[in-house]
Amino acid sequence: MKALKFLIIIIIFSAAAFAGWVYIALHKAHAHNQSNQYIQIPHGSSPNQIVAKLAFEGVLTSDVPLKVYMKLTGKGNNMQAGEYQFRSPITPLEVLDELKKGKLRTVNFTIPEGFTRFDIAKRISEQFPQNQPSGEQAILALMDDVSLITDIDPDAKNLEGYMYPNTYSFPRSVSTQDIIKTMVEEFRKVWSKGYAEQAAKMNLTPHKVITIASLIETESRFDEERPVVASVIYNRIKKGMPLGIDQTAVYIAKMENRWDGVINRSDLDSNSPYNTRKIIGLPPGPISSVSASSLKAALNPATTNYLYYVLNVQKNDKSHVFYETAAQFEVGKAAYQAWLKTQR
Repeated sequence: MKALKFLIIIIIFSAAAFAGWVYIALHKAHAHNQSNQYIQIPHGSSPNQIVAKLAFEGVLTSDVPLKVYMKLTGKGNNMQAGEYQFRSPITPLEVLDELKKGKLRTVNFTIPEGFTRFDIAKRISEQFPQNQPSGEQAILALMDDVSLITDIDPDAKNLEGYMYPNTYSFPRSVSTQDIIKTMVEEFRKVWSKGYAEQAAKMNLTPHKVITIASLIETESRFDEERPVVASVIYNRIKKGMPLGIDQTAVYIAKMENRWDGVINRSDLDSNSPYNTRKIIGLPPGPISSVSASSLKAALNPATTNYLYYVLNVQKNDKSHVFYETAAQFEVGKAAYQAWLKTQR
């Protein structure tokens, strides 16, 4: 009988000691060396698996106290997957609170206005190298899937012009397909039904309007100037003049994977249908991403007689001077070329 009483006392004492150890361990801050690292908690992980992972990573000294606490309180069932950065020192109960927040580490992904699909593919490859499919060529192949825009543009051969330039926030684990889809969805928010109706009134397809918008995008950075650039494009088309937009030569070089940052004579002499120095009318499709400003300018060109423009060397701010005649343009062009020599 005495032995039994002694055993019970031992059990009670042990249980009390264990409970005390658990209590102290739960409230004791632990210093670890993972505070600068992100720890990923995958979807589908059980509470015990999560706690065991954090003990393995050194964020917890032991997984036992937190497992006991979760078992007794049921408070481990609302932990969420995500990427967590745990401060140091931190208590196990504070770790549990963090795990309820479902944190995702995001990447700011910026596509400037005028980026081509080649530029976009390169940036995706650089900022999300862990994603699949990986590599610029594989990403470009995804951009050939036009199923996302067939209702807008059944003539599109790829997604050039339909991936909206903006700054996006993506989780690191985002798929390449979802990045592209998000950019197209952003474009769809900008391209309203009214735009399609306005294009029809101008006897233009959405494909042609977006192609014109991409030319405007690459030629001018100023919202107030873009309708005037649009007027030059329309005026030249009416007169059967080549558009002569050198950014199409840049696009040709990028398509042929030989762009080195300089427009070469071979680019200007190319027989590509995108070469607007040789062809009459529009290139086969857009040559860049387009902003809302350029779309509006393509649909609402200024009324002018301008046929030419050249960079404004007086302002030196990338704006342009516009001309109606070739003689006027030659004078402006000479001034620009003289200025260009001083810059070089």
